[in-house]
Amino acid sequence: MSDLNKKKLYWMCRRGTKELDELTLRYLNEYYDKASAEHRRTYEDMLQLPDPDLYQILIGAQPSGDPLIDEIARCIRREPMD
Repeated sequence: MSDLNKKKLYWMCRRGTKELDELTLRYLNEYYDKASAEHRRTYEDMLQLPDPDLYQILIGAQPSGDPLIDEIARCIRREPMD
């Protein structure tokens, strides 16, 4: 991944609340580089969601309706994958 793309994603992860920042940055820092192209695109799309919806999905309070987003959310929560 180019440094420019990584910086763009880093700033997209900066949401304004510490809790949401930590969750979105966890995937970027720990999993993104090893993720498949499909998971990377899904993560980037996921970052376009409104903050309240994204937070609820990432903490597991509501499903996203997209199996890949839900899989990424489980990864962020460090839950076992199906």
